[in-house]
Amino acid sequence: MSIVLYAAVAFVVVILLRGIKVIRQAETVIIERLGRYHRTLESGINVIVPFIDKARPIDWRFIKTDPSGRHMYVHTRTDRIDLRETVYDFPRQGVITKDNVTIEINALLYFQVVDPMKAVYEISNLPDAIQKLTQTTLRNVIGELDLDETLTSRDTINSKLRAILDEASHKWGVKVNRVELQDIIPPRDIQDAMEKQMRAERDRRAAILNAEASKKSAVLESEGMRESEINRAEGEKRSQILIAEGQAEARKAVAQAEAEAIRMVTATVKESGGDPTQYLVALKYIDAMKELGSNGNKVVFMPYEASGVMGSLGALKNLWNAPSA
Repeated sequence: MSIVLYAAVAFVVVILLRGIKVIRQAETVIIERLGRYHRTLESGINVIVPFIDKARPIDWRFIKTDPSGRHMYVHTRTDRIDLRETVYDFPRQGVITKDNVTIEINALLYFQVVDPMKAVYEISNLPDAIQKLTQTTLRNVIGELDLDETLTSRDTINSKLRAILDEASHKWGVKVNRVELQDIIPPRDIQDAMEKQMRAERDRRAAILNAEASKKSAVLESEGMRESEINRAEGEKRSQILIAEGQAEARKAVAQAEAEAIRMVTATVKESGGDPTQYLVALKYIDAMKELGSNGNKVVFMPYEASGVMGSLGALKNLWNAPSA
C-alpha cells in the first residue's frame, strides 16, 4: 500500500508540474487543446491541463558563439516565442544592378513579433521566410538602380526595403523596424576604375582650386597695384596742387612787392617832376644790357630807339640829382 501511495503522490506531483508553465518576460507560448488553438500564455505563472493542453512549437534561430569567438546562427524548434526585437544578419549575396554590374551585398534586418498567433499559424518557417523575402526584395530593389545610385543611395534603399518587407510580413504577425545595408562590394575591375575616377576627380578639384587661388591672387595683386597707382596719382596730384599753390603764392607775393616798389618809384618820380613810364623803361633797358654784358658777349646790341634810351637815362639822372637839389 505504501508503494502505491508513493506512486500516486508522485503521479500527482508530475501532473501538477506539467500543468504549471512559467513564462519569462518578453516571451509567450501558444497553447493548443486537442490540436486546436486554445490561448496564448503571458509572462508569469500559467496553469494548463496536462496531456490535453500542449504548447505549439515554432521554428526559430538564435546566435551561438563557437570556441573560436565566431558568431553563427543555430536553427531549432522551440515552444517559446521571443517578443523582443530580433536582428538577422543575412549572408552576402550577388545582386545585378540596372546597368548589369554584379555586386555583393549583405544586410541586417531588425524585426519584432507582434502577433504570436499569426507567427505560428500563418507561416511554417518564419526565419527562412523572412530571409528569402529579404533576399528577393533586395534583388528587386537593387535591380532598379544603377551602380552609382546603389553606392550613393543607401538611406533610400534601406527605407524602400523596410517599407516593402514590413508590408509583406504584416500577415505573419511581424513588424520590420529597419533594414541596414552593411557592405556593397563591386567587382575588382569596377573598384579599380572607381579608384582611378576618384583620383582623377581629386586631381581635377586640386587643379581647379589652384587655378582659383592663382586667379584670386592675380586679382588681389592687380587690385593692390591699382590702389597703389591711385594713391600715388592722388599724392602726385596733391603735391602738384601744393606746388602750384606755393608758386602762385610766391608769384603773388613778388608781384605785390614789385607793385609796391613801382608805386613808391612812381610817387618819387612824380614828386621830382619826371615821367614814371620813361623811368621804368630805362630800368628795363639797363637790366637787359647787364645781362648781355654778363654773358661774355663781345658784341653789344644797342636799342633801335637810342633817343628814347637817352631820354630815359636823362630821367634817371634827374631822379638821382633830385635829392641833392
